[in-house]
Amino acid sequence: MEAVVIDAGSKLLKAGFALPDQAPTMIIPTQMKHMPEDGLLSDIPVVDDVTIDPVVRGFIRDWDAMEDLLHHVLYTGLGWEIGNEGQVLFTDPLLTPKALRERLVQLMFETFNISGFYASEQAVLSLYALGRISGCTVDIGHGKIDIAPVCEGAVQHIASKRFEIGGIDLTNLLAKELQKSNPGTNISLSDVERLKELYACCAEDQAAYEGTQKSCQREKHTLPDGQVITIEKERYTVGEALFQPSILGLEEHGIVEQLVRCISNVSSENHRQLLESTVVCGGTASMIGFEERFQKEANLCSSAIRPTLVKAPEYMPENMAKNSAWMGGAILAKVVFPQNQHVTKADYDETGPSIVHRKCL
Repeated sequence: MEAVVIDAGSKLLKAGFALPDQAPTMIIPTQMKHMPEDGLLSDIPVVDDVTIDPVVRGFIRDWDAMEDLLHHVLYTGLGWEIGNEGQVLFTDPLLTPKALRERLVQLMFETFNISGFYASEQAVLSLYALGRISGCTVDIGHGKIDIAPVCEGAVQHIASKRFEIGGIDLTNLLAKELQKSNPGTNISLSDVERLKELYACCAEDQAAYEGTQKSCQREKHTLPDGQVITIEKERYTVGEALFQPSILGLEEHGIVEQLVRCISNVSSENHRQLLESTVVCGGTASMIGFEERFQKEANLCSSAIRPTLVKAPEYMPENMAKNSAWMGGAILAKVVFPQNQHVTKADYDETGPSIVHRKCL
């Protein structure tokens, strides 16, 4: 049986058997609805659905909910049988605390009785998906942005940077902007999320963005409940926030400047291989005009460090940017498990959860 690869993000969980040339078998929301036990709420009026977020800003926060989610994925979704569990490879967000890694490996061996475990950082896996072992990844997730230089398959942690902003913050920004331009309307966050996916885009440069704030084509959109709203300059504000975080109220440099600063903290002998292999991934990276704006900003850098984006070849599967960490995990699983480089049940029983730090580098 093929190993299972799991990439659990703040918004979506991707899981499937390690088949690198295929998309993940399951791509499901990570957020879960809390279902009350029968009878407990029979006398209480119906209230809004209570939701639970097992993963917050990239890290597992609710372990009971995560256990339930993984049980559904492995046994119901992927067809595992109790007593015949296989091997699992997890993708790790940048700078995952040691305690979280240990708790995950403990959960997998003690609750799910798996036969083997491996974990690898998303930054490395996203490069593997493109056939590279060195480069720099900019991962724009739902709840965080990770920027990580990788040399010969090893993340340069001292030069890496994590921001606790991501797609959800852009959605909230769009909701606020739409409320200003469409007073009196009541737009749900899920509707705003869909509007962001449909309309959000990046201006060609800062001057072009400033132009959209003065004059911009207006579009009308009918919401599922029948409300009609107008969308104009808000669509550009969402993308611009990545290059001007002050729009989000943050005193930070834009995403390209942050990347340049990260690379500058790596030994200069590695600059070239990092610069020539910059990979942007995550759902937000597919925003209209984002890659073009990113590369233009990089070309304008006053320093000698000018990153060049690597695009997935045409023969690669669709949604490469969104699924790159999972695909890289599927590639790595084909190596670590057959070559016995993973954490085995015997390793875990002998050493305990701390074995994950020695075996999963």
